[in-house]
Amino acid sequence: MTDRSDLSNLPSYRQPRRSLFSARKFALMASVAAGLGLAAYGFSPTSPSDLFTSPAHAQVNTEVRKVERPVGFADVVERVKPSVMSVKVNIKEKASASNDDNNDDSPFQPGSPMERFFRRFGGPDGVPGLRGGPRGGGRAVTGQGSGFFISADGFAVTNNHVVDGADKVEVVTDDGKTYTAKVIGTDQRTDLALIKVEGGSNFPFAKLADGKPRIGDWVLAVGNPFGLGGTVTAGIVSAVGRDIGNGPYDDFIQIDAPVNKGNSGGPAFNIDGDVMGVNTAIYSPSGGSVGIAFSIPASTVKTVVAALKDKGSVSRGWIGVQIQPVTPDIADSLGMKKAEGALVAEPQANGPAAKAGIESGDVITSVNGETVKDARELARTIGGMPPGASVKLNVLHKGQDKVVNLTLGQLPNTVEAKADTDDSKKAPDKGTDVPKLGMTVAPANSVAGAGKDGVVVTQVDPKSAAAERGFKEGDVILEVAGKSVTTAGDVRDAINAARTDNKNSVLMRVKSGGQSRFVAIPLAKG
Repeated sequence: MTDRSDLSNLPSYRQPRRSLFSARKFALMASVAAGLGLAAYGFSPTSPSDLFTSPAHAQVNTEVRKVERPVGFADVVERVKPSVMSVKVNIKEKASASNDDNNDDSPFQPGSPMERFFRRFGGPDGVPGLRGGPRGGGRAVTGQGSGFFISADGFAVTNNHVVDGADKVEVVTDDGKTYTAKVIGTDQRTDLALIKVEGGSNFPFAKLADGKPRIGDWVLAVGNPFGLGGTVTAGIVSAVGRDIGNGPYDDFIQIDAPVNKGNSGGPAFNIDGDVMGVNTAIYSPSGGSVGIAFSIPASTVKTVVAALKDKGSVSRGWIGVQIQPVTPDIADSLGMKKAEGALVAEPQANGPAAKAGIESGDVITSVNGETVKDARELARTIGGMPPGASVKLNVLHKGQDKVVNLTLGQLPNTVEAKADTDDSKKAPDKGTDVPKLGMTVAPANSVAGAGKDGVVVTQVDPKSAAAERGFKEGDVILEVAGKSVTTAGDVRDAINAARTDNKNSVLMRVKSGGQSRFVAIPLAKG
């Protein structure tokens, strides 16, 4: 008869001990794989008996596990989603005589910067916005986007391209109610619009963020993709300060939260529930979201919306210069240590800058003591100031620093292109080769339509340094190394002088298509 006082040799009693060890080992491995220690769950088994807990102990462990789980975004979404709306518009299209192939459902005016971006980044579905059939025929086209309330009395923000040209605007709120709205003002340069929803006085509204987002911050996009109704997606801030070629005021936040057609004008919320930006465009080779979307920063929205609410339009400061970035080659040509600032390609006649003595080739390095990083930053800084404001500019002029004080004008709504009125019918000059630059030039006054100043490019070697820098036949070179040129000999002399000064490149001011720019051409040695 077996001695009951020693049960260690019985298999039926050893098996639970092995199972217990395996359970502990498995639990530990699973916890490590999940990136969590067992202690995070409220227990740390040091003996088999620790796993056999009372019901009260199990309840405590359950509560701990609930606290330790990721919180998610549900609380934030519940708070902010009621402030977001669907924006529906009716636009009566005018009959068009143009080819239907060129009349897709782009929401932007033909030839506008946003239309160029629309075509560049994915065709008809590249930018969320209006939808409908081809333009033309005089029929009505429906459009759909998103927006959000910014005040309890019905003021709301959306995109300019959502409501531009709309005959009727309606909004559908998160609770399913429909209201009419009127457009208070729009700003094409930033693609923002302010609308007023009528028929209510206590709408839930969102707050525009005060701080700047950081790369890696969480972001929640709320909107109306594909007309489905309120939809929430999550991601992070991928980049800030993006330039997508829309204009001089580009300063977009790039996010990877999925944004699709119909999200235009909807908010991008931070984790605090504040609006960090307004979704306006996506990059989409395929027509669907690929995780690259662009939002207008809250700081820009605040400024523009305040102006639209006050005046119905935005007035921007203006100094009257055509500017371009300072590249490393240009910086070397000008003797600058860093490639910073905004290079003045041409001051506009009778503009504030020209009256203050700013000339072509000057580099604006700071505004009111604040360093100017590049040309876009100068445009945003000046554009953010009101007309009539006094500003102090630090300028690099012919290698010397100087201070220029001027009063800002008002940015014109349109820019008039100046056409050359020289109708002379002189026979074209075949031109003279410029050694080691790969182009042939002739006096501009010898070529019909080239004007009276500078030398015109009559031929460019496609494998030359000139071709690499964008020179083409018909361009007019006005200056080389800061000196006016009228003949091929003037160009050669200026280049030789730059070589003598041990310059790696020579700076040329070039007029092309009615616009002036500076181009730095590398100099071949020898």
